[in-house]
Amino acid sequence: MKLSPKSMKRFLNLYPPYIGAGIKITHLSQDWRELHVAMSVRWYNRNAVNTHFGGSLYSMVDPHLMLLLMQLLGRDYFIWDKAADIEFLKATKKKVNCVISISDNDLEEIKHHTQGGDKYFPTFTLEIKDEMGDVIARVNKTLYVKRKPLKA
Repeated sequence: MKLSPKSMKRFLNLYPPYIGAGIKITHLSQDWRELHVAMSVRWYNRNAVNTHFGGSLYSMVDPHLMLLLMQLLGRDYFIWDKAADIEFLKATKKKVNCVISISDNDLEEIKHHTQGGDKYFPTFTLEIKDEMGDVIARVNKTLYVKRKPLKA
């Protein structure tokens, strides 16, 4: 899917599961290297003790690394989510946010490990923070990346 960052941001903000969870993309850089996502507690996305629902906390970061890498690496690569785990560190009723970024080093590592057609499983650690900067949850995302075979 080839979209501009502005169109992708608009698409994600209109995505029904994100609307339903109260998730909002607040920034997507023009170079596809950084995405900011936020979520406020609402009556429809809180848990039994009126704090952020854990499923929504994970949902707010779920697809973004894969989507960013798809744009950065292009159609020459297979890219999928492989695994994830989330550690809930602190309950909050405050607005939460996460900055998701991919560095030059991340891209170089991926290209290096996949240049011969091998599978590579890069892992990224994301921190979901509240308005005060306290870490609310930590998510480890592992992706599957493989360079597609060259066509003869």
